[in-house]
Amino acid sequence: MRAVTHHRYGLPKQVLQMETIEPPVVRADEVLVEVHASSINPADLYLIQGIPYMSRAASGLRAPRTCVRGQDIAGVVAELGSDVTAVGVGDEVYAESPRGGGYGERAAVKCEHVCPKPARLSFEQAATVPVAGVTALQGLRDIGRVQAGHHILINGASGGVGTFAVQIARALGAHVTGVCSSENIELVRSFGADRALDYHAEDFTTIGVRFDLIFDLVGNRTISDLRRALTPEGSLVLAAGGGGRWLGPVPRLLRGLATSPFTRQRLVALIAKPNAADLRAVAHLIQAGDLTPVLQRTVELRDLPNALDQQLAGHAKGKVAVRVQP
Repeated sequence: MRAVTHHRYGLPKQVLQMETIEPPVVRADEVLVEVHASSINPADLYLIQGIPYMSRAASGLRAPRTCVRGQDIAGVVAELGSDVTAVGVGDEVYAESPRGGGYGERAAVKCEHVCPKPARLSFEQAATVPVAGVTALQGLRDIGRVQAGHHILINGASGGVGTFAVQIARALGAHVTGVCSSENIELVRSFGADRALDYHAEDFTTIGVRFDLIFDLVGNRTISDLRRALTPEGSLVLAAGGGGRWLGPVPRLLRGLATSPFTRQRLVALIAKPNAADLRAVAHLIQAGDLTPVLQRTVELRDLPNALDQQLAGHAKGKVAVRVQP
């Protein structure tokens, strides 16, 4: 099968290559998916580069143990493991595969991470949903405990997770303020934000508004800054932390957690966990018309290294899909 692979760490254009490899062998609890589309996630970029360096303890110290990235998968079931009964051969599905595989024509995915694809979405649209959609859902519903009437702020509202978070927060009945760059103001308003702030022109920590929840997807403000913008009993959900090449966001997340016991405010780090139940919950919102993926563009598999390099420049606007099957 064709796949974009990497056998060493580095910048995408330096280490990624298209090659023909053997398709994965399906285990008893797995599904073999003929991949029609995938998408680009920050996690894929980090794993390709092997940054932060501490992550290599899991992914491979000197070279990556897994050569095909791509955690988002949308396609058709081609083969079932012996223990799988929840889906059938020929079913259109979408899935999150923590070990990757989406940047190849076949991917073996644990059945517990697979869900029927929302019928109203194309494969390219569906491929943008699993990682970003589930992260947004868990960050708001489970960790942030959003309730109807809450005033929430999403820092990084125009990115992959942010575009889903704005819409999910609205579906939960919250009032939403989104922070983004000036060029994305109208975009953020278009999918439901009550207010969109240009971070170059307005500082959300000094506008005199206090939020019940801040969902931080950027990591560009200090914990103290973010706490000042919260209500006395508000919640701060940290889903990003910036950081250096060795430890990444860990020091900042730990500082936030260390502060939490000494304040009435909740400071919580989000570690999203893939599962089919939450994929089904996201699919329900999509089918109901409450959630629509914001697809910036679609690139062909052969153009993936260039697209990943461009993604490193930042200022994301929704999601970039990768068409795997011609």
